[in-house]
Amino acid sequence: MTQTDPNNVDQRPNYQEELQVMGEQLLTRVKELIHEGNVRRIIIKQEGRTILEIPLTVGVVGVLVAPVLAAIGAIGALIAQCSIEVIRSEPPTSGPSSTTGSDVPPMGV
Repeated sequence: MTQTDPNNVDQRPNYQEELQVMGEQLLTRVKELIHEGNVRRIIIKQEGRTILEIPLTVGVVGVLVAPVLAAIGAIGALIAQCSIEVIRSEPPTSGPSSTTGSDVPPMGV
C-alpha cells in the first residue's frame, strides 16, 4: 500500500509567464488565453497586488466564464496598466502570445 501526499495531488510541471498589458487590452488578452486551452490559471495583478485570480479547468470554460469576463472588462476600464500571470499545463507555443525568447523564426520568414 502506498501513501500519497494530499498537498501535492498534481505531479505535472507548471509553466509560468507574465504579460504586461494596458487596461483596454486586458479583456481581449484574457479571452485569447482562455481559448488557447493549456492555461490552468490566470492571475491579474496591478503593482504586484493580485486583483483577480481565475482558475481554469477543462469543464469550466463555458457559461461560468461569462461573469468573470464581465468583471475583467470592468477592471480593464478602471486601470491603466496591469500584468497577467499565466500558469500553463504545457510550455507556451511560439507566437504573438509568447513572451519568452524562442529560436523558432516567425512564419513566412
